[in-house]
Amino acid sequence: MTASDFKAELNHLNLLDIRTPREWDDFNLGGFHISLDTLLERIDEISQAKNWVIICYNGTQSLIALRLLKAKGFTNIDHLEGGLEAYLSL
Repeated sequence: MTASDFKAELNHLNLLDIRTPREWDDFNLGGFHISLDTLLERIDEISQAKNWVIICYNGTQSLIALRLLKAKGFTNIDHLEGGLEAYLSL
């Protein structure tokens, strides 16, 4: 999902923020927080019935998380291209 689409749809998105707890504490947009390093351990906490947009700082880790979740059977997921960095630069 592009940063422009993300901005336009933000109030209607289910966010999955995979940044570290410190990054989350410094700034977050709400949503559900599971850091990337615990994602597979906590995968059962993520509803496959929801449409998720995965976010991180620059889009790299969210792309990794997207691939991991797709490999585990998730289909209603996307990630923020360029991460929060791209969103905040709009």
